[in-house]
Amino acid sequence: MKKKVVTIIGARPQIIKSSAINRAIREKFADQLEEIIVHTGQHYDENMSNVFFGEMNIAAPNYNLAIGSGSHGVQTADMLKGIEEILIKENPDALLVYGDTNSTLAGATAASKMGIPVIHVEAGLRSYNKAMPEEINRVVCDHLSTLLFSPTDSGVENLVKEGFDAEAKMPFTADNPKVFKCGDVMYDNSMYFAELAKEKATVLKEHNLVPGTFVLCTIHRPSNTDSPERLTAIFEALLEVAHHGKEVVLPLHPRTRKMLATSLRPDVLEEVENTDTLKIIDPVSFFNITALEQNCLFVITDSGGLQKEAFFFNKPCVVLRKETEWVEIVENGNAVLADADPKKIKEAAFRFMEGVDMEFPSFYGDGHAAEFICKEIIALN
Repeated sequence: MKKKVVTIIGARPQIIKSSAINRAIREKFADQLEEIIVHTGQHYDENMSNVFFGEMNIAAPNYNLAIGSGSHGVQTADMLKGIEEILIKENPDALLVYGDTNSTLAGATAASKMGIPVIHVEAGLRSYNKAMPEEINRVVCDHLSTLLFSPTDSGVENLVKEGFDAEAKMPFTADNPKVFKCGDVMYDNSMYFAELAKEKATVLKEHNLVPGTFVLCTIHRPSNTDSPERLTAIFEALLEVAHHGKEVVLPLHPRTRKMLATSLRPDVLEEVENTDTLKIIDPVSFFNITALEQNCLFVITDSGGLQKEAFFFNKPCVVLRKETEWVEIVENGNAVLADADPKKIKEAAFRFMEGVDMEFPSFYGDGHAAEFICKEIIALN
């Protein structure tokens, strides 16, 4: 008899991550697992959501709650209500969540209160900064989960520090959870889609980008985008990079793009608008962001996912945050924590522009994390 798993997704990174397990179920475990996909609608515009289902060949969601934006409390409450109703109707054997968004928190909370086992992919990641809503979401979700799949050794170590038993024996429950190091489903995806991206991506041609000559930058965290001081400081540093012979390509969400006019200091805004080598473009598809990662010189980002993906493609990374969940790549020298400090950003960027010899160890598994996760879900009592 098939096990029924309800998968909760809502933000763009979760849609991408879910494709690895969805693909594994369809190709290798279709006779043992049935997946019901619930899209909360946390990200709801075409570029941030729907296009990924078609491009990555993910099964269309069975449900879309169309929650949209809102305060953390309102958004999470609406998701809780909608997810609970679906769980009552579907009566699944388990609920699967990814990462650290409000969709993750709502799904884990609804399922755990109904006695449905919670499966958390990307468990154990910690920034140790509870000023970040994501940190609260990931900690709470971990402590409600029955199966916790960590991509890294450090994730497992974090969970052990918090009281999880790394040697737990079956049967597994929320009171006797099991922690696994499984590798990273995004590494699965990056390896799977890398060749397709070479064929299908159009972004290099559209923007006349020469491989190995440009810097990829993304900025999306509210701590950066909603602070005029931090946003101005970051753009001051980007302008310095853009003026030193390297084109900076910045796919920017429309909301953040509109904020530049009101948030950037006037002289910085004027320079941004008149610097051809600072190229602000619309958000791009998964194949196109993959192509940008493959072909850039290095990455500047506040995205947790992009930090890893840079590593997957052997690219150094300047991190626009004070901390990161991906401590391995910082400790190994592949990434530098620069926060919104223009001096630190420029120092790291100029060093990477000159070329730095570094190694990229296999911190994130062998590209088969999704298959591992599916097998453990099937084995769950």
